[in-house]
Amino acid sequence: MNVSFEQLKSMVVFAQVIEQGSLSAAAKHLGLSRAVVSYHLKKLEAQLEVKLLNRSTRSINLTEAGQAYYERCHAIAEQASAANLQIENFKNEPIGLLKITCPVNVGLQTIVPALNEFKKIYPKIELDVMLTDEVVNIIKEGIDLAIRGAPLPDSGLQAVKLATLKTCLCGSPEYFLQYGQPKNPDDLVNHQWVIYKLTSGVLNLTKGGRSFRIATKGSITTNNAAARTAFVEAGHGLARIPVYDAWPKIQAGTLQTVLDDYEFNDINVYGVFPPGTANSKKLRLLLNYLKEYFAGQINLSSTQ
Repeated sequence: MNVSFEQLKSMVVFAQVIEQGSLSAAAKHLGLSRAVVSYHLKKLEAQLEVKLLNRSTRSINLTEAGQAYYERCHAIAEQASAANLQIENFKNEPIGLLKITCPVNVGLQTIVPALNEFKKIYPKIELDVMLTDEVVNIIKEGIDLAIRGAPLPDSGLQAVKLATLKTCLCGSPEYFLQYGQPKNPDDLVNHQWVIYKLTSGVLNLTKGGRSFRIATKGSITTNNAAARTAFVEAGHGLARIPVYDAWPKIQAGTLQTVLDDYEFNDINVYGVFPPGTANSKKLRLLLNYLKEYFAGQINLSSTQ
């Protein structure tokens, strides 16, 4: 069966409907009206003489034939995107848009300063930066790069490790005046904690080959890393905080570290991206730049 140009367009529209989750979302993503998207779906099913989707007012579900067909349509769309990226890589100066998402605190503390310098080097690369502590659906939102603390097992996504960041155990001087400083892991059980929702609630630390697990509890819980640090500064409890975040406050005297002779879990920072952007010159430039930037930050903190 020969495939016309119009049918190729319908195949891309079909793939977007599945990836975006609805006709309306696909229409918005493609810059089309919902009626045009619906037209392409109906025409495609008529041409193929097979039902691809089971649709209701609330959901769309692939038929068995639709699932098989979608995989081929998705591959065609990916190949087309890869072809455009390949041409982009022939250009002397990288241009185009990069959509980036990252957690709020690490974004403000490290990613935004890094992007400030990156933008000066590559002024024709446009940046769309979304700061959120929620895990964004990269494919649905059209994200080129997500900064995450783990290479989450999203189907089809790729990940590159950008850095390993050290952490330290902190409290405020006022808190330690009132409750005393812990001298060993056993003392931590009796202290208050500022709980960060995106972690397990268990503190792991090691020393001399021995490992300790401390269940943390406290009256303040937050899903925002900057808020966690602010609550600790205000004297509401202890928390494990990234060194890059804690260090300026230690210098200012609003935070103090304890149990410095113990090692705490590091934070691994990954760049996560769809496979369709893997060959993008502008994305590779950004990933390499972020690796160098984080390495410089780590070296700086190690000398402090």
